[in-house]
Amino acid sequence: MTHYYRPLIEERGQFLLAGGWCRFSQIEILERGTEPRVCRAVDIPEEALLRLTVPRPDLGTDGMSRPQVMGIVNATPDSFSDGGQFDSLAAAMAHAQTMQQDGADIIDIGGESTRPGANYVDVADEITRTVPAVTGLRQEIALPLSIDTRKAGVAEAAVAAGADWINDVSALSFDEDMARLVARSGAPICLMHAPSDPKTMQQHTTYEDVLLDVYDYLATRIEFALGHAIARKKIIVDPGIGFGKTLEHNLVLLRGLALFHGLGCPILLGASRKRFIGTISGAEQAEDRMPGSVAVALAAVAQGAQIIRVHDVLPTVQALKLWAAVRG
Repeated sequence: MTHYYRPLIEERGQFLLAGGWCRFSQIEILERGTEPRVCRAVDIPEEALLRLTVPRPDLGTDGMSRPQVMGIVNATPDSFSDGGQFDSLAAAMAHAQTMQQDGADIIDIGGESTRPGANYVDVADEITRTVPAVTGLRQEIALPLSIDTRKAGVAEAAVAAGADWINDVSALSFDEDMARLVARSGAPICLMHAPSDPKTMQQHTTYEDVLLDVYDYLATRIEFALGHAIARKKIIVDPGIGFGKTLEHNLVLLRGLALFHGLGCPILLGASRKRFIGTISGAEQAEDRMPGSVAVALAAVAQGAQIIRVHDVLPTVQALKLWAAVRG
């Protein structure tokens, strides 16, 4: 029976979680089909404890010892949150530069909407939408630039233009050439959980245990990446909030987020402006979900999530500074 180890965050814990800002002394042990139980962290296998405590690598930012804010640039006409606002080169570049000024640590540029029901975008069209922005921004800002794509052709063009990271919502499962491209480029890669492509993902929301199922999926995709010569120190994981999940699934993943530190990789959390925030808060329009998005970001950081992917950089950065100051 597989054991899963979720660190229980506490202020004066014995161990530092992933070399970051959270501490723990106890572990919740999860198994399928049994009730969770709690034990001392020192009593779990040494390898499991090492995965939870080893500092996460610097991936071109100023390190993972504090939360990193990834600002979103949707160079698309149909994104759920801001479709059409930044689909011109000038608008995309201006938006990215503003986010840098507001305190972003990474800029994530995407040219294909991944909202539920979104249509496929051809490689050539996606390159046209994203690569000019990558080229222009590489000349203007020193922050790591991430290309949000599931297609190797787009990723290759973006990396050639100056992109540093690759953010693949399919976790290397959509394009058989993506893993080779990532290995060859040496770029950090974010592997996200989604049960299917954006067009049909909300038709696939059945899980035996959503927390453990998503964990197992990401563990499998990490092994796939390792088998294709991608170093673990280059891998980031994302539980895929809102991708083929119901409101309750999203909440279960957020409550149990610390479990994913057991994969030994930085955790990226992308919940900004998602529908479940609007459902809970009553904010029907995506642009009205900033306060709820900040609340979710703080909850994730309180469980040690290293990277928060957001539309609203300034409020998130300000909230994180205040959160850190209050914690001392």
